[in-house]
Amino acid sequence: MFVTRSKTLSRTFHSKVITPSSITQQLTPTPLSIRRLSISPPFSTSPPKMATQRADAEKEIKRNPHPDFKAIEASRPPFDNTRSWEIKQTPLPSWTLGSGANDAGASLSKNHIEIDPYEPGRPPVYNYKLMISGIVPRPIGFISTRSGDGTSTNLAPFSYFNMICPDPPLFTVGFAGGLDNCKDTLRNLLESKECCINIISEHFVEAANATSINAPYGESEWGLSGLTPEKCRDVKCDRVKEAVFSIEGKLESSREFESKKIEGKKTGVLCVIEGTRFWVREDALNEERNLIDPAVLKPISRLGGITYGRTIDALEIPRPDYEESVKQSEQAKKLVKPKLDGQ
Repeated sequence: MFVTRSKTLSRTFHSKVITPSSITQQLTPTPLSIRRLSISPPFSTSPPKMATQRADAEKEIKRNPHPDFKAIEASRPPFDNTRSWEIKQTPLPSWTLGSGANDAGASLSKNHIEIDPYEPGRPPVYNYKLMISGIVPRPIGFISTRSGDGTSTNLAPFSYFNMICPDPPLFTVGFAGGLDNCKDTLRNLLESKECCINIISEHFVEAANATSINAPYGESEWGLSGLTPEKCRDVKCDRVKEAVFSIEGKLESSREFESKKIEGKKTGVLCVIEGTRFWVREDALNEERNLIDPAVLKPISRLGGITYGRTIDALEIPRPDYEESVKQSEQAKKLVKPKLDGQ
């Protein structure tokens, strides 16, 4: 197991830079423990071979189900730029504790199919396609990196991405494949120990998608995307100037995973990244500098296959308070048990 530790729009808009410490205004926390293990070079040093392997992997996944995508796209309604962020009611505003699903029991009449991820004859790619179509929508980390020697840069989107802690600000990014066939972003991240995470918005979704191209290592996606690099403060790689929200980050740790079906095959790498500085477009940020307006951010999410999602409709539900919702309701008190009958 491989483990290593080491210690943001376009036009006339401006970004405000925010450090985590400037938000909390508290005593500086104890720095994360540092643990370094040698990483040079467990990853492949044969870029042409890696590019071929990735192309073969895409053929196996069959991500694009449309032989003539442009013809299919032309038959669809155009993108509606007039729709804006709107908060609506929940499906059942009259819902009360213990009421269960809001579909009047319709979902209980449906049967489920049990799937063993390792059942005989089931290719690993089936698990991949099932998971990315079921774990949705996923936020996208649009990651900028720079090689350790500074000779090349990389920009690519990753939907195995999320935040896990606010203090320190920690983010996770998952990479498919092992270090012997690592993606350009992972290779750069392990070499330089730094990156910049950008959040994709509607106004540059096509450009962001273009960076998912299987370009050989050393050929930057920045030029193909047409996006604008902007200097960061703490890291040497650039942030995407068009992005409403960007995060400078340092590699905190990484871990490689091995297949449970094919002995010895490395199938994934997890990286934990500590955010050191935030960049937020000024028209998206509130006065307290602690909230980003979703109507300005217009985030793009990842669904299955080649499908993306936009976030326009929302609903609000307050988190229930036990004292108010249960202790002060005789009916709710009757619902509380150590476990349900039959569990």
